[in-house]
Amino acid sequence: MQKTRVHLAVAGFAAVAMVVAACGSSGGGGGSGSKSGKLTASAPGITATTITIGSTQPLTGPAAPGYSEIAPASNAYFKYVNAHGGIFGRKIVYKFLDDGYNPANTTSLTHQLVLKDNIFADFNALGTPTNLAVTPFLNQEKVPQVFVATGCACFGDGAKYPQTYSWQINYIREGKLLGHYIEQKFPGKKVGFFFQNDEFGLDGVKGLKDEIPAKNIVSQQSYVPTDIKIGPAVAKLKAAKPDIVVAFAIPAFLALLKLNMVGLKFSPTLVASDVGTDPLTLSGLLATFAKSKAAAALTEGIITDAYLAPLSDMSNSWIKLLTTVHSAYDAKTPLDGNVEYGVAVAYSFVQAMLKAGKNPTRQDLLNAINSGIPQGFSLAPYAYTTTVHDGGTGAEIGVIKKNAFVKLGPVLTTDNSASGGFQAAPAPAPAPASGIPAP
Repeated sequence: MQKTRVHLAVAGFAAVAMVVAACGSSGGGGGSGSKSGKLTASAPGITATTITIGSTQPLTGPAAPGYSEIAPASNAYFKYVNAHGGIFGRKIVYKFLDDGYNPANTTSLTHQLVLKDNIFADFNALGTPTNLAVTPFLNQEKVPQVFVATGCACFGDGAKYPQTYSWQINYIREGKLLGHYIEQKFPGKKVGFFFQNDEFGLDGVKGLKDEIPAKNIVSQQSYVPTDIKIGPAVAKLKAAKPDIVVAFAIPAFLALLKLNMVGLKFSPTLVASDVGTDPLTLSGLLATFAKSKAAAALTEGIITDAYLAPLSDMSNSWIKLLTTVHSAYDAKTPLDGNVEYGVAVAYSFVQAMLKAGKNPTRQDLLNAINSGIPQGFSLAPYAYTTTVHDGGTGAEIGVIKKNAFVKLGPVLTTDNSASGGFQAAPAPAPAPASGIPAP
């Protein structure tokens, strides 16, 4: 792996210099996505030569460390696709704007993207509270809100939000998988929770409670991302004397949790959501916050999960594709899990656009996703139907060793219910030699 570089603040953002407004269908109807014939301005954001999409991202603010890398990585894959013929000859134009992980900013910027920049789709906007702020608006305007960068189960309800689609495993399923592992490997041990006090953390806790008996849960402490003073919460966790602490936290707050634990000489087994455990990002934050390079080693032994192909497996065809895209279009950024996430979700979007047809409407894109898309980089299948927009269904458990994820168990799938069991996931197909999905 390359040496980490953590951005606590990003002064600017990468934006596309020109956005072409297009007229046409507002997204109603289907079946117009013919794979033959002349390219036309078939929907808002689509011209004969371009497909313009947009999103809001935390390029600055509390969620910026690591997450500011995601949209540029997606754009790197789009540049790769554009250089290899585009989407039926059209180039993808991706405009991403900095909302600072602030829902008020997300609202105004999303209105700008839809009403002024005329985007075809809102693609992979990041954050649970930020996406919740704009989901009603995007559904009202019939703008596809595709592959939101959050695992809140709320975005998987296709009946309520027909325009909105999850992509990564949701936090309920992830919580169940982590809870299932804890119950298998640490039966009867006392457990404490540390979580973000919104749908992100609450969904994770729900999944954990589906698997961990209530009698074993000795403390539940939360934080809000606008307040870094988490010392009292960590002190309460310590007072409850848990053997294990499970965290559903963004990277900056997982780093703060770990450093507060060290300061209090509190050393339970730490289990954490994939959301906060990219090894390069987390180790960089630990070193930065502690003002000591030695603190980077505090990632050692953290148990977590992963739902994408492991970066350490250089024989994996998906990782080979990732390294090709990264070296050609995003080489200044460390090759970490955030970069993989950005490339992987962009690959899924290209899959869906090719499936939607040559001159797609917005509805054609929805139909393409509803009928299912292949796993791609994902270790488990996606759950997409007209009414279920859940995204990924499974993950594998691992531990961080020497700043890398080391697998501990098989890839398992589960559902959102308290009674749902666990099944082995089918292996994904290899990456196409061209790096471009088949239509």
